[in-house]
Amino acid sequence: MEAKPVTAGLVVIGNEILSGRTRDANTQFIGAELNDLGIRLAEVRVVADVCGAIVGAVEALRKEYDYVFVTGGLGPTHDDITARSIAKAFAVELVCDPEAHARLERHYGSERFNAARQRMAYIPEGAALIDNPVSAAPGFRIENVFVMAGIPRIMQAMFASVRHRLSGGAPLLSRTIGTDLGEGTLAAELGRVQEAFPDIQIGSYPSMGSGRSGVRIVLRSVSEDRLGAAVEAVRAMAARLGGQAEELDITG
Repeated sequence: MEAKPVTAGLVVIGNEILSGRTRDANTQFIGAELNDLGIRLAEVRVVADVCGAIVGAVEALRKEYDYVFVTGGLGPTHDDITARSIAKAFAVELVCDPEAHARLERHYGSERFNAARQRMAYIPEGAALIDNPVSAAPGFRIENVFVMAGIPRIMQAMFASVRHRLSGGAPLLSRTIGTDLGEGTLAAELGRVQEAFPDIQIGSYPSMGSGRSGVRIVLRSVSEDRLGAAVEAVRAMAARLGGQAEELDITG
């Protein structure tokens, strides 16, 4: 039996994400990185730059999952309210961190380190800084919540600086089988395969390619042996139904 999986939630903050003006690239990156560490990204919430929405999402997810990651809203403008919202979620004060202030002042220089930029030195009381080697403005960690920038290259650099602090389990392995069968044709039989392998995550996804329709079946497990057995069961199922099945070289 698999040990209880280590899980995570993600809160993506930003009106620009919700409006469609900006594409969210952070979810895919964080999901892949966590999977490599054996941590399951179990839930993602995209919320507006609204304090109540941020507080509600963080309060819910931090109680549900081992880790919570938050991206966005750490800049110097009026709508960058993430730090203040996280402080409210934990019922602590928002305070100027001396180390964060010093890093930012070194980065900008005294003349350019104006009041707006000084706001980025404020973090929830008791939080620890997350390094930002790209633009100096740090993120922070408070209990199991890691708060990082929304700009993908900065977020990725921040994640690299905390990766070693995360403890996971076995990585989730994945294999994909492509078939020329329709979902309606294989639905009942695929359900029986799932019943026979309750420890395997099995999903079916309609696909179109070269003018042909079919279904891609994605199987995931932490056990290579069990995953292999489930793949063979899917192959046998396709053959019984008069279809073809081939393994596809797809990651994820």
